[in-house]
Amino acid sequence: MHYLKAPIYELKQTTREFRWSDAFVLLTITALLYLGVHFGFHAPEAVRGPNIVLEPSALPYYAFRSVLRMGAAYLLSLMFTLVYGYAAARSRRAEQILLPTLDVLQSVPILSFLPVVLLGLSAVMPERFAAELASVVLIFTSQVWNMTFSWYQSLTTLPKELREAAEIFRMNWWLKIRKLELPFGAIGLIWNSMMSWAGGWFFLMAAEIFTVGERDYRLPGLGAYLREASHQGNIPAILWGLGTLVLVIVLLDQLVWRPLVAWSEKFKLEMVEQETHASSWFYDVLRSSKLSERVSVFWERISERIDAWTLRVWPFQPERISERPQRGDTAWKLFMLVALILIAYSVLRSLHLLAQVEIGQWFAILQGVVTTALRVFTSLAIALCWTVPLGVYIGMNTRLASRLQPLVQIAASIPATALFPVFVLMLAQLPGGLNVAAIMLMLTGTQWYLLFNVIAGTMSIPQELRFTVTLLGLNRWQKWRVLILPALFPYLITGAITASGGAWNASIVAEYVEFGGRTLRVTGLGDLIAYSTAQGNFPLLLASTLTMITTVVLVNRLLWRRLYRIAASRYRME
Repeated sequence: MHYLKAPIYELKQTTREFRWSDAFVLLTITALLYLGVHFGFHAPEAVRGPNIVLEPSALPYYAFRSVLRMGAAYLLSLMFTLVYGYAAARSRRAEQILLPTLDVLQSVPILSFLPVVLLGLSAVMPERFAAELASVVLIFTSQVWNMTFSWYQSLTTLPKELREAAEIFRMNWWLKIRKLELPFGAIGLIWNSMMSWAGGWFFLMAAEIFTVGERDYRLPGLGAYLREASHQGNIPAILWGLGTLVLVIVLLDQLVWRPLVAWSEKFKLEMVEQETHASSWFYDVLRSSKLSERVSVFWERISERIDAWTLRVWPFQPERISERPQRGDTAWKLFMLVALILIAYSVLRSLHLLAQVEIGQWFAILQGVVTTALRVFTSLAIALCWTVPLGVYIGMNTRLASRLQPLVQIAASIPATALFPVFVLMLAQLPGGLNVAAIMLMLTGTQWYLLFNVIAGTMSIPQELRFTVTLLGLNRWQKWRVLILPALFPYLITGAITASGGAWNASIVAEYVEFGGRTLRVTGLGDLIAYSTAQGNFPLLLASTLTMITTVVLVNRLLWRRLYRIAASRYRME
């Protein structure tokens, strides 16, 4: 088993990095932003928010509401991941549209998009329902991208011999998903799900504390509780809130994530069984219980009937990658024509708004792009320096991983925005203190995506390959060069893409901080987005948001997309 330099589906790669689909997606996003701004002008002038009680007795209710929002967002993210990733991996034409769309969507600074979405929804829906829906959408956007990239990567790096075996056994598309593709992608999907859930906590506070002038869209939850406690300077309440958050994270780790990690080990591709395995007391209890056995038997019977039914409805067909989409009917063409007209109209109206941005503001935007990009790549470099060695060390030692996983999960899940204003005030008097603080907060939106992907990639290395490099007597550097780094390369690119997007997103809360009646700012694109939101300057908000989206898309197309193709064609095990 070794790494082959061969394309996955023998796709004809072009050297052209930018296609019409990139421009189409950007124009569609621009149109959606304009529509949100347009509806936002008709939002209620005043909205009254809930009264956040800082008594410890209210924490169980707030924790339940927050977990409920997180769960709804995760289920939505999982459904989106499975459908979107599968469509992008199975159709060449769909890939040309869906992957650029994914690049753009994961680069959208949702903290700047939230005011537009929330104000637009509140203009057509009841205020409380609009706030709940906007919070789920915000958390969804913080969870879905790395899961989708991980699932797509698993589908496109599936070993060729496994696909040939599926063809020999005449599996239809349903059996391939259930018996082959989902098991192969289970490890990466579970670890990225943990990362997505941890990343959701970071944005939960922003989703639950949003206010615009006289409009109070706060929602009862742990984020609102911690924000209110921080605003009042109530240290005991902050400790109670953080303690409850840590308790919820530990319970979810013990009852959900650790059992899933232990269960996913049976899907590892290896011919030699490893000496140690991930363990979970709750998973052992479930597996040994009579109820679990009965549920397993019932599920097997249901699965057999579903498999038989799908074989009758969708018989086996040789696998082939779609070259051209099927021609749509007249209704579909009419729908596309109407959509294009609406997009063109919205784009023209957006240009009218952008024309109101002054020349000096455009120069400030360009300066913000440069400074924020430097902070993003600095945080990414710092994250790579410590996540790669630590992630490999954890992934190589299953027993250590089982011990450190809860600690990593807790550290990744605690929202730094809860204590960041206090931390900024501590560094404000130091030379370059605000810049250091901004980089550190952006690091919290970057490092965990990389660490979880490195751990998942290391744990997916077959045990026999580890034994082989040991028998060959390779030294430590040779092991890294021959085995570890090539095996991690697809996971590193997946993590880097989402980590880069997370850092750009985190810049909005890292470069503009309000605390105790003070506003602290550092030059950057995130600062302009946050400032224009606070001032209600919609033309500047639209201009800075579109600039950030365009910048991240350019970076993705010029750098990460090329590296992704290298990972898909050269660094797959078969």
